[in-house]
Amino acid sequence: MTTTRRQFLRRGWELGGAVLAAAAAWTTWEALRPLSAGGASGVVKLGSPSSFPPDSAKYVSEGHLYVTNAKGNNAQGQLFALSQKCPHLGCKVPFCESSGRFECPCHGSKFDLAGEWIQGPAPRGMDQYGLAVVNDTLVADTNKVIPGPNRGAKKYYTDPKGPSCS
Repeated sequence: MTTTRRQFLRRGWELGGAVLAAAAAWTTWEALRPLSAGGASGVVKLGSPSSFPPDSAKYVSEGHLYVTNAKGNNAQGQLFALSQKCPHLGCKVPFCESSGRFECPCHGSKFDLAGEWIQGPAPRGMDQYGLAVVNDTLVADTNKVIPGPNRGAKKYYTDPKGPSCS
């Protein structure tokens, strides 16, 4: 049995349509599935508490988190382990060195060094992880998520250091 040109083209179109439908289904699933927690699970060793100077932010890839030391009104500073996920829709929020703020590239939410909400559509500040000092080592428990501070909390607010990254 020989295949006619018409049959060959029809099968090609059917196969192409099936591949296109599968790709569309996969893309839809990826876009609509719930976001994961975004961090490593368990306890993450972060180093000595003194290695985080006041008014600093350091990304820890092992825990998918930022360790910040927000001074605010406290001269000593306060350490925070902040989730890298924006509480709005889960985008990864980078730290902007020039402004000294966390700035979400997706929808424009901005947060201070303590993860407190400054502006944008986020419903609250950045989520935090539990921190403890064990044998002079700072550790974050990424299984213990603490919801970010409510909008308007300005306990650690400071003016931006410079221009925004966005």
